Amino acid sequence: MPLPVIRAQKVAQRDVNPLSINADQVAQWLIEFLKAEVIKRRGMSRVVLGLSGGVDSAVVAYLCAKAFGPENTFAFRMPYKISSQESLDHAQLVVDDLGIQCETIPITGMVDGYLEAAGEVSAQRLGNVCARSRMIVLFDQSAKVGGIPIGTGNKSERLFGYYTWHADDAPPINPLGDLFKVQVWELARALGVPSVIIDKPATADLVKGQTDESDFGITYPKADAILHYVVQGYSRESLGRLGFAEAEIDLVWKRVSGTHWKRKLPTVAMLSNTAINEYYLRPVDF
Repeated sequence: MPLPVIRAQKVAQRDVNPLSINADQVAQWLIEFLKAEVIKRRGMSRVVLGLSGGVDSAVVAYLCAKAFGPENTFAFRMPYKISSQESLDHAQLVVDDLGIQCETIPITGMVDGYLEAAGEVSAQRLGNVCARSRMIVLFDQSAKVGGIPIGTGNKSERLFGYYTWHADDAPPINPLGDLFKVQVWELARALGVPSVIIDKPATADLVKGQTDESDFGITYPKADAILHYVVQGYSRESLGRLGFAEAEIDLVWKRVSGTHWKRKLPTVAMLSNTAINEYYLRPVDF
């Protein structure tokens, strides 16, 4: 789905540091957001999250510990048999630092139980099965402890469609969804996330040596800079005048345009003027 032509009217003027944030202020805002959504709107006090050992889930753990207290923050490590020990160790650093509740629930049995019937699968299919299995665990454990799942996906992943549909996007509350990856790193430093977690390459931890950026074909800083202008309505031509490489513009543009369907669930066929969350003139969906 191509981006609307009207978006090409933006004037090409590049900001000095468009992705810089006041990390302390953002952290406080997100803590208040979590309290409002969980306690005030839903009448709950406990939260659950998947703790992968990566920076996104680590940041969410720190925010939740501050918002609800470590006694009400339940983290779950859910390794598959090929998950790295490093990821488990990094997750443990977060648990030890915050004193949050933590349990390790391997998903190897449930994943392999399905794969035995499914036969040989690609790495992508395996990743999707693992992600959806983890959501089964997370939602079930939320019912067990009387809490609500908190999402950990960032804005860069969401715009690129770099997540498993009906899995990573499933938790009903997401504090990081409007923060680009480079902003999550900045927030992580302000919150005191261990530097070993912040500084390591982002990875889905499915194949040894695999990283997000190798999958993208572009680094997060470059992609985030382009995405910043894309969501403000800059055209390809305007992005070129800002000094971005044509190949990188094309890469980002295709990913955003090709994954719009993942960011609005579900798409309902309208039969009346009371269709839930639907309207004839659909809003722009990045």
